[in-house]
Amino acid sequence: MESAISKKTFDAVNPGRLLQVAGSAWFVTAVIGQWIFVCYVASYFGPILFEHGLEGLKETHLPNGFVTGDMVGNLAIAAHILLAIIIIGGGPLQFMPAVRNRFPAFHRANGRVYMALVFVTSLAGLFLVWTRGVLGGFAGHIAISLDAILIMAFAVLTLRYALTRQFQKHHRWALRLFMVVNAVWFFRIGFMLWMVLTGGIGIDMATFTGPAIVGLYFGQMLVPLAFLELYFWAQSSSNRYSQRAVAVTVFVLTGLTAAGTFAATVGMWFPRVL
Repeated sequence: MESAISKKTFDAVNPGRLLQVAGSAWFVTAVIGQWIFVCYVASYFGPILFEHGLEGLKETHLPNGFVTGDMVGNLAIAAHILLAIIIIGGGPLQFMPAVRNRFPAFHRANGRVYMALVFVTSLAGLFLVWTRGVLGGFAGHIAISLDAILIMAFAVLTLRYALTRQFQKHHRWALRLFMVVNAVWFFRIGFMLWMVLTGGIGIDMATFTGPAIVGLYFGQMLVPLAFLELYFWAQSSSNRYSQRAVAVTVFVLTGLTAAGTFAATVGMWFPRVL
């Protein structure tokens, strides 16, 4: 009886509204997680760079974080880290209706700064990947390079549709840009969630390679993009059951995002700061 009542209540909910609530729940959860990550980056790397300069990178967990004699590379890494605080911290403000509607001038200015910074940091990221290398072998080089290319392409398209006042297209490309820009965060919460759920199946921790690492590297931007496209499709669909199914999927993703954030916070970020 209770099951029948619950199903009837669920069916009575407007599917479009349910989808909107699910999307908002995921966004709020993701933003909280990203701001926790920003706090970690600022509190971990900030004091090191402030007190010891570029040589402080020797004290971090970054592989090849500091290379003697490579001033350009060392500066690129430091800039990459510090700009990430602005990018990941300020990016979500672009999607908050209260900010966008009440402060349109700030929205435009912040958006231009955001797109310029992600473009520059993507170029720096490409330089660092192919000069300093990354953990995970060749797959990491290719995946991170692909993400950098997607970021630059999506930034150009986001700006283009803003300038031509095609705001629906602008908004969708901005969301795609948001997803690929935050691949570095998706990788970390995905990695920690995988460790908690499987114990690290498919990962050689000694070399940080394996099929799971390859999946995480490419999944860090392709999986969020795929689910975003699914969400866009559901928004445009007239099928109520499809909208409900996608809404439930997004709620599940919200739970997984929260779990991954919690795992990364207590297992990776806080221990390095405390």
